[in-house]
Amino acid sequence: MSRTVTVGVDGSRESLAAVDWAAGEAVRRAVALRLLHVWGGEDPRTHLVDQETARGWGERTLDAARRRLVRRHPDLRVETRWVAGDPVETLDAAAQESEVLVLGSRGLTGLRGFLAGSVSLAVLARVRRPVVLVRPHNSPAPGADGPAEPLHGGPDERDEGVLPAGEVVVGLDVFGPCDEVLGFAFAAAERFGCPLRAMHAWTVPAAVYGPDMGGALPMLLTELEEDARRALDEVLVPWTDKYPRVPVLRDCHQGRPAQDLADAAHDARLVVVGRKNRRARFGTHIGAVTHAVVHHSPAPVAVVPHD
Repeated sequence: MSRTVTVGVDGSRESLAAVDWAAGEAVRRAVALRLLHVWGGEDPRTHLVDQETARGWGERTLDAARRRLVRRHPDLRVETRWVAGDPVETLDAAAQESEVLVLGSRGLTGLRGFLAGSVSLAVLARVRRPVVLVRPHNSPAPGADGPAEPLHGGPDERDEGVLPAGEVVVGLDVFGPCDEVLGFAFAAAERFGCPLRAMHAWTVPAAVYGPDMGGALPMLLTELEEDARRALDEVLVPWTDKYPRVPVLRDCHQGRPAQDLADAAHDARLVVVGRKNRRARFGTHIGAVTHAVVHHSPAPVAVVPHD
C-alpha cells in the first residue's frame, strides 16, 4: 500500500468539501493526495455523453481542483486520475492502495454524482480500508436533492469546506472492543491536536424490568453502570499509554448508541465508528449504528472496517 489519501471528485459541492478535508488529512499525514474521478455505473449522464467528452469534463474538473489545492498547499503532492468503469470496483481498488478513502456526502439518501443510492452503501460495505464521508456546511437537507452540478463547472472558491474544530468522537462497544477503530481514532486525535471523546452507551436488558425485580432494580442499574465504566477504562488503557499526548474524555452512560453519537457529532471534528467485515449473499451491510451515524452526522464520519 502506497502512502496516499484518495478522494473522489465529481465537481459537486459535496465532493469539493471532501477534497478540502482530504487535502488537510494528507498534509497532516505527510502523504500524497490522489484526486479520483470515476465515470460510469448508475450515473444517468453516462448514457447521454460519449466517453471522450466525459473524459474532457472530468479531467478539467480534476485539474481545477488540483490547481486550487496547489495554491492552498504548495508543498502537497497532488495526483489526478480519471477512470471509466464501475464506481464500486474502482473505489474499492483505489482504497486498497490508500491509507484512507474520502468521499463527499449529503447522507446515504442523497449522495450525488457517481455515489448515488445503493452505490454508496456498496462502497462502505465492501471497502476494507477506512472511508471518511464529508458534508459541506449549509448543504440542503438530506432528501432535497436537485440535479447534479455539471462536471465542467470548476470548484467554488467561496466554499472553503471549513469544518468544526471540536473533539474526535469514537463510538465503542466496550464488551467487544476493536483495535482498528481505537487506533484510527487515537491517531486522528493526535494529528488534529484535540481531545478524544470515547463514548459507550449501555442499555438495560428487557428481562431486568420483570415483575420480580422490585426494589432491587436501582441496585442492578448501578452495577450495570459500574461494569460498563470499568470495562471502558480497561479498553482505553493500552491506547492512553500509546498516545499519552491525547486528552481522553470518557462518556459512559445509559442511552441509545446511534442517537447519542449523532448528537455528539454536532460539536465534533470527526466521528469514528466501526464496520464489521461481513460476507453476505444478498445486499450490503454496514451495521445499524454505523448506518444511522453516517446518515445523520453533520460532522465528517470515519467508517473503519474490522474483522
